[in-house]
Amino acid sequence: MIRRRASGAAPGHAGRPAPTPGSGIDPGEGDGAPPSFAEGPADVLLQRLELTVRRRLDGLLQGDHLGLVPGSGTEAGDSRTYHPGDDVRRMDWPVTARTQVPHVRETIADRELETWVVVDLSASLDFGTALCQKRDLAIAGLAAVSHLTVRGGNRLGAVVTTGERVDRYPAAAGRLAADRLLRAVVGTPRAERGRRGDLAAAVESLRRPPRRRGLVVVVSDFLGDSDWERPLRGLGARHELLAIEVVDPRELELPDVGLLTVVDPESGRTLEVPTGDAEFRARFAAGAAAQREAIAAALRRAGAGHLQLRTDRDWLMDVVRFVADRRRAGSGGASR
Repeated sequence: MIRRRASGAAPGHAGRPAPTPGSGIDPGEGDGAPPSFAEGPADVLLQRLELTVRRRLDGLLQGDHLGLVPGSGTEAGDSRTYHPGDDVRRMDWPVTARTQVPHVRETIADRELETWVVVDLSASLDFGTALCQKRDLAIAGLAAVSHLTVRGGNRLGAVVTTGERVDRYPAAAGRLAADRLLRAVVGTPRAERGRRGDLAAAVESLRRPPRRRGLVVVVSDFLGDSDWERPLRGLGARHELLAIEVVDPRELELPDVGLLTVVDPESGRTLEVPTGDAEFRARFAAGAAAQREAIAAALRRAGAGHLQLRTDRDWLMDVVRFVADRRRAGSGGASR
């Protein structure tokens, strides 16, 4: 019931101004929303998205950064004293035993990293009631990862799943290859209604054959069955993990609009919801909160960093905060 949408409603553009033909202005620039790829030529919208990402994120990459944005590298380096908030998995027990002071092992940055992104574009992502659709936000998250990783010979590849098809794009180095990948993902056909996504199979496909250590990013709403947890934990044993969770506010709480007919896009089932009942809305909000906490707990068990992007917030500011926190943790400070 949590992954439903109102039938007959235009998904994803409530409160967002329509683009002005010939104006050259992206309607999402002023409200923190990514461009809607259903509203214009993909190449033009990707250029606008790239300019926005560069303008907001380039300042984070100045100086000698430790590894990739979500992590701090994999090669062992020096030890330093433990600070509250450091990852306990990096404890340097021999040094701790000798000095009787907790120490953690620092790591040296990976200068040639292979990054794989699993992008979930199943039917449940074709939904949005705030500034954009979740699908557009998922593509924007891929663009941010691309911008923050494709430097210095790093390679980027992707696995895109819709429930009807799985497209695999081999990892390649360079900005041009990353741009081609983004255009291919934007052009992925939307899944038909009544088809469930299979995130677990897409994640599992990265485990075999085994790959060199690197970064794996999973972009999804993580709704439905939690069968993705086991393959994700398997990847976490070898790779750095980052989960980008895409959320719409109507998946967390319902407005008081009377009797509402909703449709599950992945099963086709319809349901009438009495949103005028305050007790029902409270139960829905409690169930949605419990579901999101279960998702967050599963991601923690897999050892994944967790970045949540919402369709009603400035998504790039959320990315900036996440990157700043991880940089602080990697340089010796505690991560919030």
